[in-house]
Amino acid sequence: MRIAKVWVFPILRILIFVAIAAALVKLAFFAAPAAGDDTVAVPTGELVEPQIAVAVGTITNDVVVDATVVADPAAPVPATLAGTVTGVDVVKGQAVAAGDRLATLRSETPQEPLVAADGTVTERKPIVKTAVITAPVAGTITSVAVIKDQTVVVGDAVAQVAPPTFHVTGSLAADQLYRLVSRPAEGSVAITGGPAPFPCTALTVGGSASSSTGPDDGGDASASTGDASGQSVSCVVPGDVTVFSGLAAELTIPAGVATDVLTVPLTAVEGAAGKGVVSVVGADGSAEKRDVTLGINDGTIVEVTGGLAEGDLVLEFVPGAAAAPQDDCVDPATGADLCS
Repeated sequence: MRIAKVWVFPILRILIFVAIAAALVKLAFFAAPAAGDDTVAVPTGELVEPQIAVAVGTITNDVVVDATVVADPAAPVPATLAGTVTGVDVVKGQAVAAGDRLATLRSETPQEPLVAADGTVTERKPIVKTAVITAPVAGTITSVAVIKDQTVVVGDAVAQVAPPTFHVTGSLAADQLYRLVSRPAEGSVAITGGPAPFPCTALTVGGSASSSTGPDDGGDASASTGDASGQSVSCVVPGDVTVFSGLAAELTIPAGVATDVLTVPLTAVEGAAGKGVVSVVGADGSAEKRDVTLGINDGTIVEVTGGLAEGDLVLEFVPGAAAAPQDDCVDPATGADLCS
């Protein structure tokens, strides 16, 4: 019995472990194929580019611009007479009404003496002129540029008056400019936490918005007039609406409505204004490029005015076009794709 415990049982355990290890190795590395299975798996999936049919719809082309409320700049009040300042009637920060006196100017022009026939010389008094400089508009004096007894010439600034009026200004991106097929005379402004949306009149588009326009002397230098690039757009805030310089606003410009027109997604078109190219899917499934003419778009859907018919199938995305970056992948300052 002792021999069995010392030699026989340990040897049997070792043999069992060796057999188990050999079986595992065979299963792992030398497994035989199933009987009768001599086929090789091949991929059966097929990539199909998404298609969309040309449909009749309505497009509302409202261009929405991030904007800022800006105080109208102070206007310089020029001297209208070359002479000497005899009085200054206002100080910086003073409120004035249109027509209020700002300063008084006086000039003296010497005259040649009169010489009589007998040689008598009579001195003549100089010609004295005075001018009262008044405020052209109601507002606040932002600066006084003259002092008493100062000599001025015509055109020198006497003071600057900032009117109590405001305008809304922002920057249009290139695609927004192309969407402005018509130039409306007014827009609608919404201010977060402010009054209800109100009409903004005298809307103008043009000029570079590459830099901010700071107010003159005493204005709010923190107010910016637009983004880093693009064309500026601005309109006048009505006088009965209470706003403050520097407030963020959203300017909506109504640029047209097209009803019951042929439409396709902008993603399906190379180009977005005037002319474009789409990939039309034929009966055999092949795609061919076709020129089309375009109308207005709302940033997502574009009107097709020629080149397609209702029901035509087109590729939903332009072949080879870069995928549009997700909203949270776009740097709001530069527009760069942060996720690529």
